[in-house]
Amino acid sequence: MTVFTWLNDQLLKMNWLSDIFKWLVDDVFGLPVSERVGGSIHFFLYDTVKIFILLSVLIFTISYVQSYFPPERTRRILGRFKGVGANTLGALLGTITPFCSCSSIPLFIGFTRAGLPIGVTFSFLISSPLVDLASVLLLASIFNWKIALAYVIVGLILAVVGGTVMGKMKLERYVEPFVYGEATEAEAPQLLQRDRFRFAKDQVLMIIKKVWLYILIGVAIGAAIHNWIPQPIISAILGQQNWYSVPLATLVGVPMYADIFGTLPIAEALVGKGVGIGTVLSFMMAVTALSLPSMILLKKVVKTKLLLIFAAIVIVGILIIGFSFNALSFLLL
Repeated sequence: MTVFTWLNDQLLKMNWLSDIFKWLVDDVFGLPVSERVGGSIHFFLYDTVKIFILLSVLIFTISYVQSYFPPERTRRILGRFKGVGANTLGALLGTITPFCSCSSIPLFIGFTRAGLPIGVTFSFLISSPLVDLASVLLLASIFNWKIALAYVIVGLILAVVGGTVMGKMKLERYVEPFVYGEATEAEAPQLLQRDRFRFAKDQVLMIIKKVWLYILIGVAIGAAIHNWIPQPIISAILGQQNWYSVPLATLVGVPMYADIFGTLPIAEALVGKGVGIGTVLSFMMAVTALSLPSMILLKKVVKTKLLLIFAAIVIVGILIIGFSFNALSFLLL
C-alpha cells in the first residue's frame, strides 16, 4: 500500500508538480499560496498542467487501443449479443471512446445505420461522454480511487439501464429516416503499427483542440470557487442539508457545454467547500450527458418524443445517483 500510495501521489496527483508551482508562486512571484491571489494562481497552473499531461497520455493510450476496433468490427462484436448483455457491451464500448456528447452522435448514427438495436446505441450514447478510462484516472488524481471507481460504476449502470429501458419501449420509429440509410459492410484496412501510433497522436491533437478552452474555463472557475467564494455561501446553496441541491446542480449543468475534463476542476473546488459528492457528481453528469448543444444536435437525428424520453430517463438516473451518493458519502470520503 505504501508503494501504491507513492505511485498514486507522484504519477496521478503529481504532488511534485504542485511543489514546483508552489515554489514558483511563493518564492519567485512572491505571492503566498495561503492567500487568495497566490492560491488562485497555484490552483490554476497546477490543475491546468496536470490535466493536460494526464489527458495527453491517457487519450494516446486509449486511442491506440481503439484503433483495433473500427466501427464495422465493433458492429459485428455487438451483433453477437442480445438483451442486457448487448447494452452492457455497448456501454463498455463507450468507455474506450474519449468523445464529448456531440462527437459521439456520429458514431450513434453509424451504429444505428448498421442495424444495431436502438437500446444498445443509446447505452453507448450515454456512456461515451459520461464515462471513459481517462476519467477513472483523472478522478483518482483529484479525489480518490473510491470516488473514481464509484463514478464509473454508476455511470455504466445508468447507461445500461437507460439503454435497456429505451430498447423495451420500441422507439425505432422516432429516429429520423435518413439515419438508417444504407448499411455498409466495407471492412476497414489493416493498420500497421506506425498507422496506429499516428492515429493515436492525431486523436490527442484533435481532442486537445476541442477541449482546451473548456479545461481552462473549468480550472479558472474552480480556482475562483476554491479561493474567493466563502464556504458558508456555497453550503447555503448546495449543502447536503438542502434537498434541492441535487436537482439544482443537475439543472445548472444542462446549459453548459464541456466534457468531464472541464468539469473536474469545478468539482474539486466544490467538494473542497463542503458540497456533497452526490451533488457534484450530478452536476458533472448533467454537463457531460445532457448539455444543451448535444441535445440540439441529437434533435437533428431523432424526433422530439424520443429526445424527451432520453432526457427524462437520464435526468431520473442522475437524480437517483446524486441523492444516493450524498446519503452514502461517508463511505467515499
